Amino acid sequence: MSTTSSTLRMKLLIDTKAQRVLFAEVNKDVVDFLFSLLALPVATIVKMLGKTSMSGSFGNLYGSVEKLDYTYVLPGADKKAVLQPKVVPSAASTTRSSLLLPAPSSGQSKNFFQCESSNSSGCCDYVTDTRGTKCPSCGNMMTVALKFVPPETGSSYNVQKASSTAAGKGFVQGVVTYTVRDDLTVTPMSTISSITLLNTAAVTNFATLQEKTVRVGYTEGLEIVKASLHSKTVLTDVFLSKKRPRGHA
Repeated sequence: MSTTSSTLRMKLLIDTKAQRVLFAEVNKDVVDFLFSLLALPVATIVKMLGKTSMSGSFGNLYGSVEKLDYTYVLPGADKKAVLQPKVVPSAASTTRSSLLLPAPSSGQSKNFFQCESSNSSGCCDYVTDTRGTKCPSCGNMMTVALKFVPPETGSSYNVQKASSTAAGKGFVQGVVTYTVRDDLTVTPMSTISSITLLNTAAVTNFATLQEKTVRVGYTEGLEIVKASLHSKTVLTDVFLSKKRPRGHA
């Protein structure tokens, strides 16, 4: 798993007395990153965080598939299809936010197979992406690998496709600022909504409030993923966990 130096920023509003994050002021890139987490399959999350660090039982399921001998796997089935599931590209992935965490695997490289009798009449019409599939024509196993040729990067089709999507990357509009609450509730930011949040948090002494800008890089991104699986105070857990009083809920 490779890391990246790409970082995002959050401006936190902290209640220093209670040592909790009330909410964060963020831009489009942060919101796109948070929303893109919804597109991650469970197996991808387990792989990123490490199966031993999962608080629930999904890590055990992941490990069980890893250790399962292929003797017990159906012919044609592939353990990698479960451990490294294909991911449909998320509309919330932006050029910047998608670099924050390793890009989910889009599945195996494109491998196709024919049978050894592919030069025979009828056999050449069949191809499979699963090694060992029975040829519908002659009945032999399809194990002869074919070479996949991807389209050229500079082709006119790809250039047109890239230019048509470059204008609107991501999921949310970038002309406004957003509020992210401690439990990762995301809303467009406004003066009224900020006052409402302060009232909801029962803040009476504004002198205890402090603004702090934090960077969200690779490590913080993984911590956010991990905390969001079991916590309702994600931002506090990630950015203030070392400073929180013992026994604080």
